[in-house]
Order: sequence, then structure tokens, then C-alpha cells
Amino acid sequence: MKISEQGFNRKRYKVIIRTLIFIFYKDEILLLKGASDKKIWANLFNGIGGHVESGEDIYSAAQRELYEEAGITCDSLKQNGTIIIDINNSDGIMIHIFSGNVQSRIIVSSKEGELHWIPFNQLSNLPLVEDLFEIIPMVLDPKIEFISGLYQYVDEKLVMKFNNIIR
Repeated sequence: MKISEQGFNRKRYKVIIRTLIFIFYKDEILLLKGASDKKIWANLFNGIGGHVESGEDIYSAAQRELYEEAGITCDSLKQNGTIIIDINNSDGIMIHIFSGNVQSRIIVSSKEGELHWIPFNQLSNLPLVEDLFEIIPMVLDPKIEFISGLYQYVDEKLVMKFNNIIR
């Protein structure tokens, strides 16, 4: 297929592709506390991840981000779902959610922020990025096979909708 046959149209809805990765060790989750000088999510706990670069597939991007931000290589990485965030009528963000288990708590911090192993029972006490209060329990739920989410802004307030595939 030629490039001209791809049906690209600048007027169509476009997305920026990102990854969001949750790594588990026993009953703990690895979260990144955003550096205080970050443009977004400063001082908030988030999963590991970032943008997909040109020439990468989403799995390779997730592996790269995991290594860059935590010094981790995870062979058990699996995709848990996708979330689309509507920014306006023509632009959005698509987040591919991944998770994996590791056999060691050894991590290497990066300029992105400070890494912390957090016991599951302490998550509700942390300043998390707001959607993680819903996403993390879904990723941990063995009955949920795939998370499908749509976020939209109504009067500058984030409204999250999920249509999960149940096993």
C-alpha cells in the first residue's frame, strides 16, 4: 500500500500516543512522584510512561520508557487497555496502559521524578494523578481483561467513562 492510499486527512481527529505503565512487586506498585518543576503532574504520583516516538510500536515505547525512567526491563509486560482523552474536536491523546511483574525492587531514578514502591493498601493516602484512583484497581482486577476509556472535559472538569471487557 502506498502512503497516498492511507487516507490521511488533516481535518480528521488525531491523537498523540502515550504509554502508562504499572510495575508490581508482590503487593507493591512502582509509582513516580513527579518532579516539582514538571509542567504536568508536578508532585503527584503517577505510573511510568511517556510519548511514543516516531519509528516505535507501542510495546517498544513502553519498554523504552520503563527503562529510561526506572532502569527496569520487564519481560512480563502486557497491555491492559487504552484510554482516549478528547482535547477538542480534532485532537486527542491515546494512552496505552501496560502492566508487569518484576522479581526485584531494584530501580534507577531519573530526572522525571522520584520512584517509590507503594503498598497497595496505602494508595488511597497519596496524591495520585486523579484518574489513577480508578485505573489502578481495574488493572489489578483479574476479572477485567481490557480497559477501554474515554475522557472528556465538561466545563474544564474531567469526566471519565469506562467500558471494560470482563473475562
